[in-house]
Amino acid sequence: MKFKSLIYIIPLTLILLMLNSCGVMNKKYVTPDAEFSESYRDTLVTDSTSIATLPWKEIISDSTLQNLIEEGLQNNLDLKTALENINQAQASLTQARLSFLPSLEGSAQVARSKTSEAALNFGSVSGVNLNTTTYTGQLSSSWELDVWGKLRSNKRSVLASFLKTEAAARAVQTQLISDIVEGYYNLLALDAQLAITQGTLENRIKDQETMKFLKESGVVDGAAVVQSEASRYAIETTIKDIEVSILQEENALSIVLGRVPGTIERSSLEDQTAYSDLKIGLPASLLRNRPDIQEAEMAFRAAFEDVNMAKAYFYPSLTITANGGLSSLSLSDFFDGSLFYNVVGGLTQPIFANGENKARLKIDKSKQQQAFYDYKATWLGAGGEISNALFLYKKAKEKQESRAHQISALEKSVAFTQALLEYSSSTNYTDVLSTKNNLLAAQLDGVNDKQQELQAVVQLYRALGGGWLN
Repeated sequence: MKFKSLIYIIPLTLILLMLNSCGVMNKKYVTPDAEFSESYRDTLVTDSTSIATLPWKEIISDSTLQNLIEEGLQNNLDLKTALENINQAQASLTQARLSFLPSLEGSAQVARSKTSEAALNFGSVSGVNLNTTTYTGQLSSSWELDVWGKLRSNKRSVLASFLKTEAAARAVQTQLISDIVEGYYNLLALDAQLAITQGTLENRIKDQETMKFLKESGVVDGAAVVQSEASRYAIETTIKDIEVSILQEENALSIVLGRVPGTIERSSLEDQTAYSDLKIGLPASLLRNRPDIQEAEMAFRAAFEDVNMAKAYFYPSLTITANGGLSSLSLSDFFDGSLFYNVVGGLTQPIFANGENKARLKIDKSKQQQAFYDYKATWLGAGGEISNALFLYKKAKEKQESRAHQISALEKSVAFTQALLEYSSSTNYTDVLSTKNNLLAAQLDGVNDKQQELQAVVQLYRALGGGWLN
């Protein structure tokens, strides 16, 4: 009888599978169209290629910095955490794939029971054995046929989650490289500012001695001597602040590198040359290159498949269960004519869970919409980052040209006012000090201009999706 029942179950199963193959249930995934712009702001794209496809070692030529990046990629704790997320997602993917296979369980048991004489109702009959020992060994199997695509949707959802964690790890790597490079350039800029300020301090000490001499000669009054002294100590204070900033930057970069806070080996800002062949490529290439956009899309795809899976809960599930084995009252007869088996195929249709299924579907649809908004926001953010980096690079280059002229003019102004102070009465030390302070500010700003140029290249490289190719 049990085999006859399979005759009806198998055709029904085939019909259901045919319905599913016709796409009755699951929607096919396509990359969402968010109507994104095909151009960058104020930028004419003429190159189909992008620097994002270049290994980071081609963008960053400083060998010392390259070694620091390698160290960070090996030891950074955030990146290690991201890699562990990949391991967890890979295990979940394996688990989802195994759900397509039937389960198989084995069991063996010995049952000892005793029946009361009153329950047997044998009257005055005696000598009946009331104790029974049963020996049973069996295998049980259960298999849910994926008629409505629920298991397949779950597998695709888990696969998308796995790909999302991979993309997330690459996003962490690109951000890590950017953080290391920017921290390194911050240190070089601070070193340059410290050198300029220390040179200025030497000049202010000389100024102090000069003002004392000029006062004795009657050229300046006591106010000039006091001003020169105050200016010297102000510069000394600035040096202390820069030294604190250097230590803090070294400690921060050490933590990013996964090491105990300490000194960071480095070159100088003067030795740095910014990568200049800045090809940005078409906006559509961001989908291929930016890990965070890939991560956002995979999150959307996982939510999309979760909606498909939620729809499948409204339909009956088809499960085939089977068990068989050996059972005997005696171990000596265990393998002799004690075979038993049972095969059952059944459909389970949810009845009272309809409200729960509706709520599940509503939640998953809402999550899918949220994932789409996140995906679109990531796209928009990428465009903004590229625009910012391009504009910063352009203006940093322009500022360096103007700054060079400013510094040259201020150096001449300092020389003129100093000469006037020593050889005429048409100026005073306040004018000289003001001009020197303007020169110091311009020199420090010149360091910032160079730093901005270097960092803009790295920011553009990361914004375009570069940094995860070795």
